[in-house]
Amino acid sequence: MAVITTGAHPKALWPGIKEWFGLKYNEKPLQCMELFEQVSSDKAYEEDVESTSFGLAPLKPEGTSLSFDDHNQTNVAKYVHATYGLGYQVTMEELQDCKYAAVGKARSGMLAFSMRQSKEIVGANIFNNGFDSNFTGADGKEMLATNHPTRDGDQSNELAVAADFSEAALEDLLIQIRQTKNSRGLRIQLIGQKLIIPNNLMFEAQRVTMSELQSGTANNDVNALRRMGMLPEGIVINDYFTDTDAWFIGTDAPEGLKYYTRMSVAFDQDNEFNTKNACASAIERYAFGWSDWRGIFGSPGV
Repeated sequence: MAVITTGAHPKALWPGIKEWFGLKYNEKPLQCMELFEQVSSDKAYEEDVESTSFGLAPLKPEGTSLSFDDHNQTNVAKYVHATYGLGYQVTMEELQDCKYAAVGKARSGMLAFSMRQSKEIVGANIFNNGFDSNFTGADGKEMLATNHPTRDGDQSNELAVAADFSEAALEDLLIQIRQTKNSRGLRIQLIGQKLIIPNNLMFEAQRVTMSELQSGTANNDVNALRRMGMLPEGIVINDYFTDTDAWFIGTDAPEGLKYYTRMSVAFDQDNEFNTKNACASAIERYAFGWSDWRGIFGSPGV
């Protein structure tokens, strides 16, 4: 077990240091919270269950009986809360002999920063593994796939031909979103809400979506994406995506990507009786995932 002793910061045992650096950086809002619906939980796990709708209403000839349809549950998305925690121990001697309060006081902030960074990575990994068949959801498919099984046949939330981010590829995916159907094959008029990208694409995404005219051309065609008010929630940049050319569109599907909080981050401190070491810890429980794959569309790039 790691223990912080006087040897960890020998320069802190004697006055004369002007400044200590690397202890703290400016904190930014959690980026993962822009990607997931936030829901609280009071159980060991949560389940979201997909329910099929009715099909089309058929023609009823005069004098004949109505048609009757069934209504069933299908896929079950399960969110099992994982526990994340970190702590540190400091010897009595280190606490007594350290001449710089900034070193000791920074540790609680560093612990909070580590917890935040861990959550960012866990959340981003839902996207980082989004095209990987080793990470499957309620329907047995990865989050983004061309063959999500439904009662009406396979459906796709991934471009049929993988493409790097561009104006044309973005338009193709927005059209695909509008053509999405529910499990019984009825169009649900899904709409793309926000463009989700790694930081490598942030400048190109701004040019493609916000230029007055078409980006990168010499003609005077209007920028249809901007003129039509597509992507009303704008661009979301995530610094924790590991694939530099994968990109996504979040939609208005009501039960898409979710973040369940079982236990908010809690900090604690104590002392060991036998060693007199000071101990501090942080712990929280949560789960990231997705229920309805229709909440996210994307392309892995090429």
